[in-house]
Amino acid sequence: MTTTRRDFLRAAVAVSVGFRGLKELVAGDDPMSDSPVWTVPGFGPLKADTAGLLDLPDGFSYRVISELGQPMDDGLIVPGQPDGMGSFAGPNGMTILVRNHELDPSMVDRSPFGPKGELLHKIDQAKAFDLGHGKRPCIGGTTTLLYDTRSQELKRHYLSLACTEYNCAGGVTPWGSWVTCEETVERANEFYEHDHGYPFEVPADLTQGLHKPTPIKPMGRFRHEAIAVDPRTMIVYQTEDRDEGLWYRYLPDKPGELLAGGKLQALVVKGRKSLDTRNWLDESGNIPTPIKVGEKFDVEWMDLDEIDSPKDDLRFRGFDAGAARFARAEGTWFGRGVVFFACTTGGRIQKGQIWKYTPSKAEGTAGESEKPGTLELFIEPNHAGLIENADNLTVAPWGDLVVCEDGSGDQYLVGVTPEGGMYKIARNALSHSEFAGACFSPDGSTLFVNMQSAGKTFAITGPWREIRGNNS
Repeated sequence: MTTTRRDFLRAAVAVSVGFRGLKELVAGDDPMSDSPVWTVPGFGPLKADTAGLLDLPDGFSYRVISELGQPMDDGLIVPGQPDGMGSFAGPNGMTILVRNHELDPSMVDRSPFGPKGELLHKIDQAKAFDLGHGKRPCIGGTTTLLYDTRSQELKRHYLSLACTEYNCAGGVTPWGSWVTCEETVERANEFYEHDHGYPFEVPADLTQGLHKPTPIKPMGRFRHEAIAVDPRTMIVYQTEDRDEGLWYRYLPDKPGELLAGGKLQALVVKGRKSLDTRNWLDESGNIPTPIKVGEKFDVEWMDLDEIDSPKDDLRFRGFDAGAARFARAEGTWFGRGVVFFACTTGGRIQKGQIWKYTPSKAEGTAGESEKPGTLELFIEPNHAGLIENADNLTVAPWGDLVVCEDGSGDQYLVGVTPEGGMYKIARNALSHSEFAGACFSPDGSTLFVNMQSAGKTFAITGPWREIRGNNS
């Protein structure tokens, strides 16, 4: 590829961000953006970890609370590939974590049942979703952990959902459960007993043992990534990890009872049907439908049919009918009265976007046509030095976003202020593996996060509110 002056400037700015740390960038430093991007004071410069695991600001510390291969309380072992994760208030001030494991049947070295399946007999086979016809069982699912933030000790952990496939992210519900999502669309065949590509609900309780794995088919079959629930309306918003994915909402017939049925819809931008939101350059180096940071759109919602999508074409049919297209929508979270979601490969250099959806006051009812919800491009940094391929995210107790990177170089946890300012929270000092599953304990004291390829879950503590609470 020929290096142009713009390429050089873009690379130079990215390097400058890395070396300048938390110094503010002035508007116009980003030659690829129509609006300024900048860093803001966060928690201070990151300090090298002597253990070579996690670089953190001064005054912060971590514990590895769970890692691949450790024995669990149910006689199984901690599975690998930890991904999305949610936290819930537990008994006596403790925290319950429900954690996904993004595993397929070939990853036997990271299986909860051991590399040869020697521990599979320890589970109730009736509570395993797909045993692969007894030959190659699925090994994805969830684990549940009980953690005491006062003593910073893990009290218990065990498998809570068994034999699903490639559990990527998910989301917490207001009624106290975790919805875990299968990021796959495998069909029943000689290897699989069932179709895959569904969400499953896991209660956030301490009933040690497996929960019945019932796919929530009314929420659609596609490469599910994550969900977010608006506690006011109980509407569920869903992301799809595809380069040409849609953004969905599920209107349950009975709020809080996802299996009872409902309506699946896709977002349509009013007046701009089949809008491509990705801001990708075409072969001529232009963006066919350019969208600027801060630009807002009124939306409407389109009913979808054939939601079980046996041909895996739901996203194409929806786009052709007018739904908006997004670039690998992944992590999502409800907070500050809005839904945030990350598009991992969105933007001009495909380093990611974060969108913000503000529900209508009449969301999900006939009145929303007069007062529609709005979609806004919140940030599109176009700098790997600021955010590289945003994935899982959460809303911190002080109101900022905490974003997990999933790129190709050094991977960071990044804070984003309501104004769009960015700062580094932590760096993966061990590898280029993605961060995943960031979430705070209910008491706000501890940030939990996974380092996926290493199979480690961290608990990070420090003066969160003392510093950011005074700056937000």
